[in-house]
Amino acid sequence: MAYDAVKMKDWQISEAAEKHMPSPDEWRERMGLQKDELMPYGRLAKLDFMKIMKRLEKKKDGKYIEVTAITPTPLGEGKSTTSVGLMEGLGKLGMNVGGALRQPSGGPTMNIKGTAAGGGNALLIPMTEFSMGLTGDINDIMNAHNLAMVALTARMQHERNYNNEQLKRLTKMRRLDIDPTRVEIGWIIDFCAQSLRNIIIGLGGRQDGFTMQSKFGIAVSSELMAILSIVTNLADLRKRLDEITLAYDKAGKPVTTKDLQVGGAMTAYMRNTINPTLMSTAEYQPCMVHAGPFANIAVGQSSIIADRIGLKLFDYHVTESGFAADIGFEKFWNVKCRYSGLKPHVSVLTTTVRALKMHGGGPKVVAGLALDDAYTKENLNLLENGIPNMMHHINTIRKSGIKPVVCINAFHTDTKKELDMVRKYAEEAGARCAVSRHWAEGGAGAIELSEAVKEACDEKTNFKFLYPLEMKLRDRVETIAKTVYGASGVSWTPEAEAKAKKFEADPKYNDYATMMVKTHLSLTHDPALKGVPKNWTLPIRDILIYSGAKFLCPCAGTISLMPGTSSNPAFRRIDVDVKTGKVKGLF
Repeated sequence: MAYDAVKMKDWQISEAAEKHMPSPDEWRERMGLQKDELMPYGRLAKLDFMKIMKRLEKKKDGKYIEVTAITPTPLGEGKSTTSVGLMEGLGKLGMNVGGALRQPSGGPTMNIKGTAAGGGNALLIPMTEFSMGLTGDINDIMNAHNLAMVALTARMQHERNYNNEQLKRLTKMRRLDIDPTRVEIGWIIDFCAQSLRNIIIGLGGRQDGFTMQSKFGIAVSSELMAILSIVTNLADLRKRLDEITLAYDKAGKPVTTKDLQVGGAMTAYMRNTINPTLMSTAEYQPCMVHAGPFANIAVGQSSIIADRIGLKLFDYHVTESGFAADIGFEKFWNVKCRYSGLKPHVSVLTTTVRALKMHGGGPKVVAGLALDDAYTKENLNLLENGIPNMMHHINTIRKSGIKPVVCINAFHTDTKKELDMVRKYAEEAGARCAVSRHWAEGGAGAIELSEAVKEACDEKTNFKFLYPLEMKLRDRVETIAKTVYGASGVSWTPEAEAKAKKFEADPKYNDYATMMVKTHLSLTHDPALKGVPKNWTLPIRDILIYSGAKFLCPCAGTISLMPGTSSNPAFRRIDVDVKTGKVKGLF
């Protein structure tokens, strides 16, 4: 049944739907799982990836469906809601369907955007568990990441306090001679804490640590989250956790987790994270949750592991990519699919009238403030002026060899003329287009979308990557900038260009993925520039190295790995009913 999404809060819909949510034993029977392939965690369960894949390795894969979006407003345009609604809609058509979404970060949940559980009747349940830690993957990543920092900073203190003979006798380790000005990583916490962006640690005496400048990032920006997104098994995770570059020594050589003998303990913390958590849509389709968000500063994809399981278990598997097609889809296309060897059948481009009006010159959209009337009343001129942003993303998806399906995620304020205009332009650009009302009506409101996606899945695709691995780093960046972002060219700071030349000259970096870092609020590096800007240059100021994930990350603009908490955060409205113990106020 569909609930009254206008009158009910998301947490109330979740609470009502949870009354009939399948138990782990019921999921096991419904999904054809063996007894030891599903591991209960309270009301939830994890799926034993390696056992399931071993049993089903010869089974034919199902249809692979990716969900992305146009350039969003700061409010988001409903990719998760569309992903869940599509699963529910395909379920209404009688299909064996499931999916994989990303685990929400505590930062947005307690800040402005709220949880990433979808919304209305297109909701992932149980919402409280989903929004507040789930089965502990992010916590395990935080412990493993911060343990690496403990190992690094303790080693720096001991090397300062002891001579070579004392160091060898006390620690049984050689001197690493770490350069305190070239420590590459910081600490992580799963909140938006701007006061921790730049800190000084080790104040006090010689026994209080090594005094130096340090920093915090949000947990999901950790390289460990990127690694979890792309590993193939536990052995792969163990190997990659030994290869992370933490700092450089005074001769310029990398200091790794293996040098500090901490990779094994990090793997011990993360040993359970490789198994996806099983959840449910509000209409009881199975959906895995694995890996994290933040596609502007990380890979921003649900994991390869979850997709591989889903393609074996379901005839139709829906996976979500973070932010817009210039970021999320580009990384899905050229990084995730290259690593996994999987080829999608269709990409769904989530589109809203609201976002297109913003791109057409509409008033500024600010999270936490009421929308201007321009977004809730018919304005065809504003809408038409913003259509090029959608067209740009359609063309990007088509360059991969996929024919996209445009999903108009309809709001109750959208008019028929506005919806018809979006459909007209989408179809003229060579895409299928469907109006979907999954937020208000659940799967019944997503029938048109589901039929369009099902039809597209039966078409032959000619999937191809944007660039070959043999292409040099700077050429890759220019190709992405011009082809995907619409830039005229790329400029490099001297420091960034020097790094690029060094990486290009060393053969060991030839197979590293190019993981672009830029704002999600514009096709450019500048979040204030909306629509489809012309005649601009993408500035690259730095290149981060994720040697465990094997990513080189060119940074455009001023992206912070630690977002800030707003003046009116969500945590003010979250509480617990002391009589029942239930959490309320999540959205």
